[in-house]
Parts: sequence; structure tokens; C-alpha cells
Amino acid sequence: MDTFPLLVLLLSCRIEVGALNLSPGTLTVLRGEKARFTCTPSSNQWTVMIWLVGGSVALTVSNEIGVLPSINPNVMAEKKEGGWMFVLNNTERHNQGEVTCDLQGIDRKTARLFVQEKGSVKVLGENRLAFQGQSVLFECQAAGWYPQPVLKWQVNDKEVGLSEYNISSEESGERLFTLTSNLSVLAAKSSHVDCLASVSALPKPLKSRISLKVVAEVLQEGGDCTVPVAITASLSAFLLLILLCICTVLCYRQRRQAKASPQEVLRFDQSVFGRSAVAGAPEGKVNLGYSSEGSTDAVNSELFWETHRQMDFVSFHKVPDVVSSSSFSTQGESQANMCPPEESCKNVRRITTV
Repeated sequence: MDTFPLLVLLLSCRIEVGALNLSPGTLTVLRGEKARFTCTPSSNQWTVMIWLVGGSVALTVSNEIGVLPSINPNVMAEKKEGGWMFVLNNTERHNQGEVTCDLQGIDRKTARLFVQEKGSVKVLGENRLAFQGQSVLFECQAAGWYPQPVLKWQVNDKEVGLSEYNISSEESGERLFTLTSNLSVLAAKSSHVDCLASVSALPKPLKSRISLKVVAEVLQEGGDCTVPVAITASLSAFLLLILLCICTVLCYRQRRQAKASPQEVLRFDQSVFGRSAVAGAPEGKVNLGYSSEGSTDAVNSELFWETHRQMDFVSFHKVPDVVSSSSFSTQGESQANMCPPEESCKNVRRITTV
């Protein structure tokens, strides 16, 4: 009767000594990254800790000595508070499987290691140019992934629904997956289109971006053109401004020519008259005291002012003396024959400006 409680006490002590914690229970890493597992015994009453990867011994740790030499250079162990951390430095696809911590003669625990492969993603082709309302097809390829990645599309950073694109998958001999997807986008406005691929071990998806530039189309049917109003108005205003400038310049030139013409004609006539007067008559002076037969004071006054005007216009030329005769009867008869009876003749040279 007294031995039963003693057996229960010994069994409980055995269980307490044999308690073991292995964390994490599941670990997923990318190929080439480090994998870390920590084994923590509940008691320090153990002798040897053995780490196994895929059922094969990878590393041995002694409670008294520490880490024993290993033939595998890719593994190591670090002492932590209350336990040991097992480190697999460069994970490969063949490392995927079970990782076991075995306390010899006490307990053992197993965790699961998953190794994933990061591939590439690319939207095929170059940036696109399309007319408004046109349907544009995009193709994305995600190659060299393990396991099969999750592929998504985004337009202007907004996720596209699964029903709007298709996905096809192909597995290579190395158990690597290649996905191909096609997306059709209606060109409404200029946008950027993203294709994203990811696996669970990636902190964020890989992304490939391409741009879609949308332009408005000018339609022409039967002579009717649909042209933006702003462009038409600007062009019309520009042409009107040019026409106004041309008219202003022409009017200004015409006014200048109209002002300059009379002065040029007057100078020309005066010059011609001066030359002809010099060539046709001898030099002399105007005889202001000459009085023709039958002349009156009015005629003398007119003669004086007319001669004065002639001297003003052609002051640089000398006008010949007025030819007169002492025989008033002979001159009067000749003048009577040459002049009309209603007017008195004057032997004076006149100048007319046209």
C-alpha cells in the first residue's frame, strides 16, 4: 500500500526531467537563407543533445563540453539561456523536411522546415501607347518559383479581380514552376500596370511594372472633323492676330507714301524748271520797274507778287531781264496781234507748280 504513492512520485519526477521545448514548430525560408531552431530542456539533467536534419545526424552537443566537432560545415549551434540554438547557415531544397532535437535517453521533439525558391517576374513587351477606348493586352511571366507562386495584377495600385485575367502553370524537371498570365485593359486614361508574384517566405511580392499611355483620337468622316475646341480657338486667334498685324503694317506704309509723294514731286518739278530756265535764257535780273503798254496798278501789283514767288521757289537761279522795246507803237501792234483783245499782255515768264 505504501509503494504506490512512491511510484507515482518517481514517475512525475521523470516526466518533469524529460520535458523538452522545440521552437519554432514550422519554419519557412527562402533557399540560401539561414534556418534557426531552439531546443530548451526543462531541466539541466541531460547529457547529450543530438540534432538531426531529414533523419540524418547533423550536429552533437554535450552538456559538459559543448558543441562537438562536425563534418558538416553548413551547421552550427549557439548556447542560449536554458538551451541551444541550431543554425543551418545556407539552406538548400534538399534540407526541406524534419528537424529533430533528441535528448539522449530523455525526450525528443521534431519541427518542420520548408525551403522555397524565389524566381523572377516580368511583364513582357515595352510601354504601350493606345487610343482611348482601345483594348490593350498585357502578358506576365513568373519563372523559376517553388512552390507555385501567387500571381496578381494591379492597375494604378488597385488589385484586379481574378475573373479579369487567366493563369497557366508549367512545372520543369527541377520542380520549378513557371506561370503565364494575360490581362486585357480598356484604355480609359494613362495608367501603370503591375504584375506581382510571391511565395510565403517573401516579405513582399516581386513586382514588374509597365506604363500605358492613352491618347485621344481625332476622327474624320466625310469632311467633318472632331477637333478639340481649345485647339481650334487658339489657332483661330493666332491667325487673326497675324492678319491684323499685316493690315496695320500695310496701312502705315500707305500713309507714309501718301505724305511723302507731294513733297517729292514738288522738289522734282522745281529742279527741272531751274535747269530749263538756266539753259534757255541768259543771265540777268528782273526789271521790276518795267511797265507794259496799257498796264494798270493792279497788273503791276500782280506782276510784283508773281515775280516775288518765282524768286522764292527758284532763288538759286537767275531769271533773265524782261525784254522791252522803246517803240511802243510797234510793240503794241505786235502784242495786239498776239494777245486777245479782252486781256492785256504781259511780257513776264510764269511758273506753275503741278
